[in-house]
Amino acid sequence: MILANAFCLFFFLDETLRSLASPSSPQGPELQGWRPPVDCVRANELCAAESNCSSRYRTLRQCLAGRDRNTMLANKECQAALEVLQESPLYDCRCKRAMKKELQCLQIYWSIHLGLTEGEEFYEASPYEPVTSRLSDIFRLASIFSGTGADPVVSVKSNHCLDAAKACNLNENCKKLRSSYISICNREISPTERCNRRKCHKALRQFFDRVPSEYTYRMLFCSCQDQACAERRRQTILPSCSYEDKEKPNCLDLRSVCRTDHLCRSRLADFHANCRASYQTLTSCPADNYQACLGSYAGFDMTPNYVDSSPTGIVVSPWCSCRGSGNLEEECEKFLRDFTENPCLRNAIQAFGNGTDVNLSPKSPTFQATQASRVEKTPSLPDDLSDSTSLGTSVITTCTSIQEQGLKANNSKEFSMCFTELTTNIIPGSNKVIKSNSGTYIACSSVVLTTAFILMLPLAL
Repeated sequence: MILANAFCLFFFLDETLRSLASPSSPQGPELQGWRPPVDCVRANELCAAESNCSSRYRTLRQCLAGRDRNTMLANKECQAALEVLQESPLYDCRCKRAMKKELQCLQIYWSIHLGLTEGEEFYEASPYEPVTSRLSDIFRLASIFSGTGADPVVSVKSNHCLDAAKACNLNENCKKLRSSYISICNREISPTERCNRRKCHKALRQFFDRVPSEYTYRMLFCSCQDQACAERRRQTILPSCSYEDKEKPNCLDLRSVCRTDHLCRSRLADFHANCRASYQTLTSCPADNYQACLGSYAGFDMTPNYVDSSPTGIVVSPWCSCRGSGNLEEECEKFLRDFTENPCLRNAIQAFGNGTDVNLSPKSPTFQATQASRVEKTPSLPDDLSDSTSLGTSVITTCTSIQEQGLKANNSKEFSMCFTELTTNIIPGSNKVIKSNSGTYIACSSVVLTTAFILMLPLAL
């Protein structure tokens, strides 16, 4: 007992000396190097209020004007400005899709991050805040229109894309913006120019950004049983103006043109971030999030579309080819396959049409203490999966199962995640981890208080 008390006393004194030796060590959200995320417009305002940040930001903008990254970094003043801004709120700032000052926000974002990339990267980081919500509610509404759970005879005969157009006409905002883009995209400018493509793209983008997804997604991702329905789905974005052209450009040229525009570049980067095929997830989508993929696909200026009117095979593509790619043919084919052979995008479209979402938690959780569970990748999503829950719920269930059953778990990945959650505190949005010694403190708390009382008693007398 005496040894236990002595150990606790030494532990208490050691922790006290540590805290005194580093009084400025921040706790919680103030951990060094961690900053709460802020949109780039607000980050720019914060930078403008600080003279050092403001002057460095102006310097960097001048450095980036007409220079590539290597030339910019060869200038010591430019390099110093970049290093200062990496510690400012501008470095971690993000934008919200369809926000009020979206273009201004994106211009600020790329003014910083174009100087951080080494040349043109194949996949660029998305400037948008990550999507954490799911499409379960919209899928549930879509199931009504797709016929899931209804009479099979009625379901086969229904034209779900036509039903989606009728539903849009019953909503004032949807009807107004749909009529607007139809009018603009069908307006012929001259005998040689069928329409103003730039204005058509802008009107389409406003439609997908400003109309609730329960209407726009039904029109763009409706399920079809016949060719007439599939053709209506293909005609949703009026491809004769927004999609097709006299000739197909090279896909890498199309990408280069897109990246000269901040908005198009951002939406392309967001598509890659949320729809890039992942073979580490059940659905082939990053974080198994269908909403993030479908949301980033809909309404960006490259306007990929269905390649034909097939009701069964879902293949989408931008209007381009890889002819004339030369030494870059492999890179071009890779870019094109991200649309034409993308299992994440295909599964997301099929799931929406079927009115289903992925469920990552097992219906009856079981855990074997001697064998690590493993999830096998499936090429397509079954139609009978119910609404989703997050992966974290499954992990926590497993942890609870281990504790309640009193089993000795192996060194599996699942148990490691459980142990991490039980023994660490992780700040949201950062990789900072705070170790917890709460158990030791609780065990020693009574001994420490008793010892402190004994030591202070002579002073009081």
